[in-house]
Amino acid sequence: MPMLAIKDLNVRYGDFVAVDNLSCEVKQGEIVGLIGPNGAGKSSLLAAIAGTVKAHSGSISLEGNLINDDSTQKRLENGVVLVPETRGVCGMMSVYENLLLGAHQCRSKVETKKRIQNVFELFPILLERRTQLVGTMSGGQQQMVAIGSGLMANPRLLMLDEPSIGLAPVVVKEIGRTLLRLRDAGVTILLSEQNAKLATAIADRLYVLQVGRVQMSRTTENLLQDPDFVERFLSLS
Repeated sequence: MPMLAIKDLNVRYGDFVAVDNLSCEVKQGEIVGLIGPNGAGKSSLLAAIAGTVKAHSGSISLEGNLINDDSTQKRLENGVVLVPETRGVCGMMSVYENLLLGAHQCRSKVETKKRIQNVFELFPILLERRTQLVGTMSGGQQQMVAIGSGLMANPRLLMLDEPSIGLAPVVVKEIGRTLLRLRDAGVTILLSEQNAKLATAIADRLYVLQVGRVQMSRTTENLLQDPDFVERFLSLS
């Protein structure tokens, strides 16, 4: 049984169809990449899974349990965590305060402290800058805070929407290495990316989306052997 199963999902904004009869799945302990151009439906799919937008039809199941009617809060309590494209950090708060905000559901001070320590081990620069206002940090450091805040919620499924956007190549590589470390630590990841090189470098499987539909779905290794995929998505990225 997959951790996450999407079946015939449709998401609409008025008459506009953002996700069109889409089916996909994410297994425990893997990184699954969603790639495609702007408007492909990647962000809308993640939002529907997180519950920040309502699916028009179709099903979203977490470990076999239908969650379509669950609130965003309940999904978060069940470990479905979204780090949005906008990063969702509070620029007028410090790194430490942002991390505490990410752990607002945790009632144990000991557990909260443990989670913060884990984030600092993952991103040592955040420990050095724990009192710095996030709004004064670089884009890459803000992305680290965003991911760290997501991890503070103790995710079972961590979804990231375009985490590489606007970042320097060296920072993108560091984000990629971090996501691999999280996967190896047992975190299941669903990654939306326009940066196909990043997605193919770290994902176990890929879904290629276009106009809200799945165009291709294979293991990353298999897709890298497809000349059409390489020409369309990697030669210009």
